[in-house]
Amino acid sequence: MPWLCAIVDVEERHVEALSDALMALGALAVDVQDAAAGTAIESPIFAEPGEPPVSAWPDSRVGALFTLDVDLYVVLPQAFGAAGLAPRHDFRVERVEDTDWVRLTQSQFQPIAISPRLWIVPSWHAVPDPTAINIMLDPGVAFGTGAHPTTRLCLQWLETVVHPDTTVLDYGCGSGILAIAALKLGAKHASGVDIDPQAVQAAKYNSQYNQVVAEFNTAVTVARSAVDIVVANILANPLVVLAPLLAQQARTGGLIALSGILIEQAEMVIEAYTPDFEMTMAARDEGWVLLTGVRR
Repeated sequence: MPWLCAIVDVEERHVEALSDALMALGALAVDVQDAAAGTAIESPIFAEPGEPPVSAWPDSRVGALFTLDVDLYVVLPQAFGAAGLAPRHDFRVERVEDTDWVRLTQSQFQPIAISPRLWIVPSWHAVPDPTAINIMLDPGVAFGTGAHPTTRLCLQWLETVVHPDTTVLDYGCGSGILAIAALKLGAKHASGVDIDPQAVQAAKYNSQYNQVVAEFNTAVTVARSAVDIVVANILANPLVVLAPLLAQQARTGGLIALSGILIEQAEMVIEAYTPDFEMTMAARDEGWVLLTGVRR
């Protein structure tokens, strides 16, 4: 079903009152945007630290969604009067066509070929190559769909190092994609940890959906004993802080892979891990790097 959208440009001082009036008169939803969006004078509404937040843009654009049967030429003057505006204040009306938002969102996520034999496939897509290793994964609350360069770097590396006797720890597991991939690549055991309980729940669901048995939790330390491979796709600064902890998780001669690191941050992270690992920059993708090392 299509709708009508009434669009009104007003000064900041009228935004709240106009929004309230529109909702009171039957608007299904109201949003506020910068009237100068997309121009050279576009401005953010977020204040600097220590400054009071800005409530709206100096010149704001209020949009109100109504059903087709509403006479906006009657409703809007009433809303203008309630907001302290002139009843003949300018506005325009646009027709908003109905859209299948689920299908539109799904169309933005296609199967991803990590390598010729490793694919990430959303559940609503047919598997492109049934003979490949296919990880079924939908976008959700946790990071890690295979689309980001840092995830791809880690997956491509895991494909080269995992063998049937491998034990793997994914620190900062997000969706669980790396631990799931390790198991599908043949690892003996894989576990993951994340500080976000929602990510842990998502990882557990994804592992069940992919019919692999991985252990996920929110504990600070999850490995019962040192593992063969530690992988952490987080960000550079947390990785520096976590260096001593992650070193404890890797056995002597074990491997570590670190991503979420921009090229210009690589040396800082390498320096943090050099006391315990022989580190190298293993790969790059779109300005991001993968650092790998061997436990001393």
